[in-house]
Amino acid sequence: MSRPGFHLAIPVDDLSRAREFYGRVLGLPEGRSDTAWVDWNFHGHQVVTHVVPGARTESGRNPVDGHDVPVPHFGLILTVEDFHELAGRLRAAGTEFVIEPYQRFAGEPGEQWTMFLHDPAGNALEFKAFRDESQLFAK
Repeated sequence: MSRPGFHLAIPVDDLSRAREFYGRVLGLPEGRSDTAWVDWNFHGHQVVTHVVPGARTESGRNPVDGHDVPVPHFGLILTVEDFHELAGRLRAAGTEFVIEPYQRFAGEPGEQWTMFLHDPAGNALEFKAFRDESQLFAK
């Protein structure tokens, strides 16, 4: 299935820390860059980290499965294997999870793994993996 790509620009306060996190920890290839921004290949999608001085604050939290999900957030749907490999890399890098990797809807439609974390600038990310990606919108 061919999907259109998305472009997302996010604020960061330090490009060196962004390069460490997005490049080394997440393992994303770096694209074009300048002194105030870096393009990242986010699994075929374009995420751009733009330097914007100042601290980030979340807009809010939403209760889901007994967890407080940070809003806004963005992320990717990975294979189960890639999800667990990324979770291992994040743990090895000392990442503090907002919501530790866990399984939702076990044995039900939409069975999935999910985890939430912040990048060094405070942007919230979610990574998830479905047992069967065709059940992405299953009820």
